[in-house]
Amino acid sequence: MPDLRAGDRQWSVASGSNLLDSLNQAGLSVPYSCRAGSCHACIVRCVRGEPHDALPEALDARKREQGWRLACQCRVVDDLDVEIFDPKRDGSPARVSGVDWLSPSVLRLRLEPERPLRYRAGQHLVLWTASGIARPYSLASVPGDAAALEFHIDCSKPGAFADVARTLMPGDVIRLGELRGGALHYDPDWQARPLWLFAAGTGLGPLWGILREALNAGHQGPIRVMHVAREHYLAKPLQALTAMHAQLQLEWVEVEQFQAALSGLRVTSRQTIALVCGSPASVEGFSKRLFIAGVPRGQVFADMFLEKV
Repeated sequence: MPDLRAGDRQWSVASGSNLLDSLNQAGLSVPYSCRAGSCHACIVRCVRGEPHDALPEALDARKREQGWRLACQCRVVDDLDVEIFDPKRDGSPARVSGVDWLSPSVLRLRLEPERPLRYRAGQHLVLWTASGIARPYSLASVPGDAAALEFHIDCSKPGAFADVARTLMPGDVIRLGELRGGALHYDPDWQARPLWLFAAGTGLGPLWGILREALNAGHQGPIRVMHVAREHYLAKPLQALTAMHAQLQLEWVEVEQFQAALSGLRVTSRQTIALVCGSPASVEGFSKRLFIAGVPRGQVFADMFLEKV
């Protein structure tokens, strides 16, 4: 049986044990959200030994060279020493600069990082509370937005991070973990092509940033935005954009009308680029219908929001 060490703790585990489970069962409270290698909340650093990593491509080469691994994707096969991510040591501090409600259930959180953060619209960050709760959230801001990072937090259901977010005040400190690039982005080479941005719930957040990045870049092709939700929380700012950009078309879809809206999708150009974000069910629904409608798979970029507990 291999030995596992973390800090001043050492114990034996069964060969092949999941690293995340082994650490948490020992009471070390490593955070996680997706268990699929997407959220990166469970990142740990291996200082001696090497686990079996089922998803090595999830981290970039620089991170891997430094010993970082995603605990949820690793199995302990030999003696292993790890350091658990410490947000005070390994994270970057950011101060809360604004907390306001965009709708009864969507909280907008604005953060000012202590050090400037270079990012692209559509990327996401792991946010750490002072109490050690970590969750990944997509950026809803665009680089240059008064230096503030913006996140749209779904508070419609209880959740460990959402419960803390409701209590945050300007001046409070949040720690920033790893900045990651998901599938969502804007490519300047798309400028003349039809651009479809389809979102469910707070999946609209990163697409709100990408939309503004596209418009700032002078996107010339038609842009179609569809939002499926019970609360269309960005309706007013989106409508304000339509007054300034004639190529922008908005569609508000109620949750109960989702399937009907999907069946009505028609593609007029095979050059269409589609960006999709939301829950797994909504992303799967959008993606399947876009393929049936004639959008090539390589032109559909999707990011799923897993339910945060």
